[in-house]
Amino acid sequence: MALEVMARATTPIPLDLAFRVQPGELLALVGHSGSGKTTLLRTIAGLWRPETARVQVNGRTWLDTIAGVDLPTHQRRVGVVFQHYALFPHMTAVQNVASAIDHLSGPARTLEAERLLELVNLSGLGQRRPARLSGGEQQRVAVARALARRPEALLLDEPFSAVDRSTREKLHAEVIALRAHLAMPIVLVTHDMNEAQLLADRMVVIDAGRMVAEGSTGAVMSSPEALHAMGIREAAAMLAATVDRHDADGMTRLITSAGPLWLPKVEAAPGARVRVRIMAHEVMLARSRPEGLSAQNILPARIVDLQPGDGPAVLIRLALGEDEILARVTRRAVASLNLQVGDQVHAVLKSMSIARDHVTAA
Repeated sequence: MALEVMARATTPIPLDLAFRVQPGELLALVGHSGSGKTTLLRTIAGLWRPETARVQVNGRTWLDTIAGVDLPTHQRRVGVVFQHYALFPHMTAVQNVASAIDHLSGPARTLEAERLLELVNLSGLGQRRPARLSGGEQQRVAVARALARRPEALLLDEPFSAVDRSTREKLHAEVIALRAHLAMPIVLVTHDMNEAQLLADRMVVIDAGRMVAEGSTGAVMSSPEALHAMGIREAAAMLAATVDRHDADGMTRLITSAGPLWLPKVEAAPGARVRVRIMAHEVMLARSRPEGLSAQNILPARIVDLQPGDGPAVLIRLALGEDEILARVTRRAVASLNLQVGDQVHAVLKSMSIARDHVTAA
């Protein structure tokens, strides 16, 4: 049930790109406002038609401008979650969800709507109207309604931008948990690179309607072209880990493929799998294992790649066990340590430099 998209246009904004999303995969479309992200989602959903485009899902053609195929939105099995949810204010939560169910009727329709609300952790709130729901709860109703269409593709258009940071963190965790129940391709539009790294399997970076980088989150975040297009100086990478234990002093011991990692208390039970977002500028490098440091996280690493930037910085890709992280150091540091691809080094990470929302469930 792969989703294949190709779009070319000259107005209202230039577009020239193509991508593919596999079943169960979440692809993040990342770019500045006006880069074409939402226009692509509208193309997939049938809300806009570029000059030249093709959209196929599981081999079925939804749009092919050359062949003259253009299915209307209601004939495309697509679920869309908009930035501001677009719930019907006069309907309850369960009625909002039931309104998108077209394959059932009567009591079965209501039962399915209640099941979907339970799936997004809204049990017991089905009789509330949107005005009596928090922003995060409204967003979950919107997700349940999108799933009610039994979509072959799920589209998320900046779905977390209207809620506060604390709610956003909870919703990120819920989306990660929800994905275990979803088998369709998912496309997330966001301008938030942290969000994209936490949630996505792959990323496509768009600049002025063109794809400047595509690949795994790790590959994109180590791409100078992608970082330049996003105006980002501070690259980051995700490190897989397992919660080992919580100590009385408020620290949590994690196990990574390269060794132990200590962080301020992580809200997850021992044995839980998590991903830790490591900012490149927070990683120091040493030729030999340093002694007498306050930093407790010193992990052996191997240099995989060095990418000089336009200024004094060099972005270094490091293999840590089975994973990779990034370090951003000066050209002077690279020269003084004579760092080269293949060298064995030690990566030093300060425990307090990793923010709470940079740790998420795997």
